[in-house]
Formats: sequence, structure tokens, C-alpha cells
Amino acid sequence: KISALSLAVVLAASLRCDAFVPVSPSAPTSVAFRPRIAIATTLSSSASPEAGEEPDGDSDGPPDVYPSQSSLEGNRREPTAAEIGIMDEMITKLADAKPYELPQAVSKAIRVVSSPRFFMRIAERADQTTDKVMKAKLAALSENVVATLEAVVSTTEDRLDERAKDVEDVVKAAAEPESGEFLVPLTKDRVDAMREAMEKLDSASLDEGFLSTVDAWMNKSHQDGMDGMVGILQKVLQIYAGTEIKRARAQLQANVGAAVSGQSQGKADEVLAEEEKGGLKPAAALLEDLMEMDTDLWDSELSKSFSDENGVGPKALMGEVQRTIEGVVLGLENGSMAQRVQAEFLRELVSRVEALEQK
Repeated sequence: KISALSLAVVLAASLRCDAFVPVSPSAPTSVAFRPRIAIATTLSSSASPEAGEEPDGDSDGPPDVYPSQSSLEGNRREPTAAEIGIMDEMITKLADAKPYELPQAVSKAIRVVSSPRFFMRIAERADQTTDKVMKAKLAALSENVVATLEAVVSTTEDRLDERAKDVEDVVKAAAEPESGEFLVPLTKDRVDAMREAMEKLDSASLDEGFLSTVDAWMNKSHQDGMDGMVGILQKVLQIYAGTEIKRARAQLQANVGAAVSGQSQGKADEVLAEEEKGGLKPAAALLEDLMEMDTDLWDSELSKSFSDENGVGPKALMGEVQRTIEGVVLGLENGSMAQRVQAEFLRELVSRVEALEQK
């Protein structure tokens, strides 16, 4: 069944983005949901070069960071069988794509396509196939992807500068307004300020470039031993996931309404607005609240709902999460950072629900 498939594919460890799981100091792989250290620091200190180093570019903002090792686990270890399956799906898709379709397809899954392992997999496929047509396609695919990557990267560099400014705006919102310092753990006011800054950005800005920038800054902060800044960037990812999932859920509901009614999208939006006035179903309303809530408050909110006779139970909430996985996360580009981060965000919620249910 599709419901079972969605949980198996998206909640399985193979899609682990290493952004929302706890770690031990001896194995520093996590970038979110780990204990944070109370420190005071500033944005300028996180971006300042070490003694003896030459600053890169403009010293007024965070530096251009191109880490030698990503903070996302899936980009560092050997690929699993499921991830090889994603590569194969992408290879087949690109091999059959028309030339003018390559730039968009490559840019959507640049993390997968730009990895050396992806090109190794193309070579493996070419050696394994006995189909002469497919062998010819695969032989040409590597050259086509390399040329496309060069074109995509050249146009992406300017976009990454814009995304770095967007990330900086969200991170700056975490600073104390009077002192400009970052006090970790963040207060509710600062988390709310970060969420407000995030919601000012449209979905087009919250793309792979945005997430790549967060990944790069997080890796640099980790290398510099700045756990406090890592914790703030963890919060950026959490707020991103909640914001985008909530937006996608609303858009999905509107699209379904338009398809079912056979009416225009504008009319469907009006109907959706009227339905929202009447209130969401309890499970949907709870999930919406959780999406725009600090993840540190999830346990208390879930406990309150589960212990209330009139509250939403674990089964109803899990059903709503599962529908969100099927309708939102599985619709994202396979292997993209967006899919990994949002899937990890929902998997963290599932683990919290299961833990409370066992209690």
C-alpha cells in the first residue's frame, strides 16, 4: 500500500539527512536536536577568520565557505542500496531527458548529480547493460551532465550570494536586539523572531541553495568548535522544515479542492478559505500547530493532547503525518536536500510520538 511505502521509504534510515538526530561528542555527525551549550557569541565572531588566515571576500558578512566535508551524513558515507536506487532513477531520467530539460533536472538534484559516486554509478550501469542504445545513452550522459553542471554552477553562484543573505537575515534574528549577541539556548522571543524572518521569504528562496548555505555554515561552525552557532543553524533547519511543510500542505489542499470540484484554482482558494474559517479537523489542527512551534516544546504539547480525553491521540496524529509524507515529502525531488530535511523533521516528530506512546 502507498501508506506503508511512504513510511518505509521516507522514514527509513536510508534518507537520514543527519540534520535532526542526536550524536555523541566522539561522533560529531548531527546538526540538530542535540543538547546545546549556553554560550554568548556574535555573528561576526562566527565568520571571522582564524589567526594567520586571509579573509575571503567581504569581511562584513559570513565568508564564502566551501567545506571539504558536508555536515549531511548522506553526502559523506558510502551510499546505501536505497540511495543507489535513487541514483539509478536519476540516471535513467537524465538519460531519457531532452537536452533543454537537463539544466532544470540537474539543478533540482545537484547534490546527487554532482557527487563522484554518481558518475561512478553511470560507468557501472554502462558496463552492466547489454542494450546498445542504453549503453550509448550512458556513454554520452557523463559528458552532458558535466557540461550542464558547469552551466548550472555559473548561474548558481549569483543565486547562492542571494541565499547567503537570506540565511544571514534569519540567523541575525536570533541575536539579542540590545547586545547583538547570540545567547544559547535561544529564548522563545528569539525563535519567534527567526520564524518571522523565515516566513518573509517566499518558497522560491528556500531552495537547495538556501539549504546548501546552511550546511556550509554549519560545517564551518562545527570545525571551529562553535556549538552554539551550530545549535542556531539547527534551529534554522527546523523552522525551514516546519514552514515549508505547512505551506505545502495548504497548497496541496487547495490543488485537491480545485481538481475535485472541477473549478478554477482561484475559486478553489475561496472555498478553502471558507473551510478554514470553520476550523480544521483536530488532528490536522494539532499538526499545523506543531509545524509552527519550537521543537523543544513538542513533548509537552503532545503529552497534553494525548492525556486529554477530548484531545488528539497518537493514532490520529500519525495518520495526519503519514498523509503529509505521501502528499508533500514524496512529491519532492528524490535525494534533494529539501526532501531529506523535511523527511527528517517528520521522522523526528514520529519518534517523539512513539516515545510518548510507549510511556
